[in-house]
Amino acid sequence: MARSRTPEDEGASRVEGEEAPNAAWFKPVMVGLMLLGLVWILVYYISGQQYPIPGITAWNLAIGLGIALIGFLMTTRWR
Repeated sequence: MARSRTPEDEGASRVEGEEAPNAAWFKPVMVGLMLLGLVWILVYYISGQQYPIPGITAWNLAIGLGIALIGFLMTTRWR
């Protein structure tokens, strides 16, 4: 006769999966994206709005903020 699963058994397996550490590349990528977004915005302002991509004007801000936002969103998954 097969043993039936109890709610405690299911809860124990979920906890183990949630506490698994991130891969080794996760933290460097997360911090790298946040810094890349910051550098993108700084270069845009310091260069007098000529770089990093000339001709798209304020969209450079959106690109920099988007890159940094991806890094910040990754912090919600960091363990």
